[in-house]
Amino acid sequence: MNLLYPLNIKNKFVFNPSPRDFIVDEIPLYDFTGEGEHLVLHIRKKDMTTWEMIGAIARYLDIKQRDIGYAGLKDKNAMTMQYISLLAKDNEERLKDFNHEKIKILSTQRHNNKIRVGHLKGNHFKIRFKKVLGVQKDKLDSVLKWIKINGVPNYFGNQRFGNDGNNWEEGKALVEGKLKMRNRKTRTFLLNAYQSYLFNYWLSKRIELSLLLHEFSEEDAEKIFDLAEGSLKGTKEQKHFFKLLDGDLMMHYPFGRVFELESLAEESKRFVEKDIAPTGLLAGKRVSRATGIAREIEQNYDEEIGENGARRYAWIAVENIKSTYVQEKAQYELSFYLPKGSYATNVLDILRGGQEE
Repeated sequence: MNLLYPLNIKNKFVFNPSPRDFIVDEIPLYDFTGEGEHLVLHIRKKDMTTWEMIGAIARYLDIKQRDIGYAGLKDKNAMTMQYISLLAKDNEERLKDFNHEKIKILSTQRHNNKIRVGHLKGNHFKIRFKKVLGVQKDKLDSVLKWIKINGVPNYFGNQRFGNDGNNWEEGKALVEGKLKMRNRKTRTFLLNAYQSYLFNYWLSKRIELSLLLHEFSEEDAEKIFDLAEGSLKGTKEQKHFFKLLDGDLMMHYPFGRVFELESLAEESKRFVEKDIAPTGLLAGKRVSRATGIAREIEQNYDEEIGENGARRYAWIAVENIKSTYVQEKAQYELSFYLPKGSYATNVLDILRGGQEE
């Protein structure tokens, strides 16, 4: 096994997202107060999107969907638990009779404010793989060991790009002036998809460079990437798979401010210790850019986009990893925690040995 990046291990197993085999539990950002004019509902849903669930509750209460607050969108093909909020007045009593075959209200409590997008720490996942034979079980164990040490890339998941995976193309057309869009909400959605697309390709390029640095010398990697001589000095010796570069913008992990990398040697140690992590650019307005050699690569995925930009963690830790192998059923049960904005598909892709064709 390549202990640096297990893409050379192709691991075949069956995973069909379903409420039986894919469970997502949202972890709220804060404790709810138990008092206030808002009612927080802990919802369990299956086989429906968050928007479909919100729509069903809004219709039952005869209120507008925008009056219901939520922290994040959850998968359709799963059993998911999440929190939503609405005004308690006139609704608290009526919800006692709410009944829906795909939705169950697990609990309710009062709170002082409406839940907003992003008001969550992260999500806890439980996944069941099927048709896992002994040799495949050993491979999964081995790759999980690597993930515990290194974490995974923080790609945006396919759901970010719509059912056909091409929302970013319309976003690009908007940026290039080839498409006009009056609906502000739709325009923002499409531009966000293009920002995510650029981020994913930047991250792929940085992973490609990290792989090169494991296989070749710094000098050879500089030639292959057409970088200035000496620009990668000090990168190959870093212990983490994902190599930091001079000029990278880092962020305290899992929450914190953005700052510029000052010492490759020192910051790479802190990265291994999961104290900080490198960030990538979501191109747009009012956002800091990398400098130095990091900027030389980043600028190829930067465009003038009429939305606010941001820095996003390029790499994330996977926490609370637990696994169980049920030999008589050839099933492998896995659970783990990811911070908000991260996708379980990134863990699955590493376990498979790379993204599926």
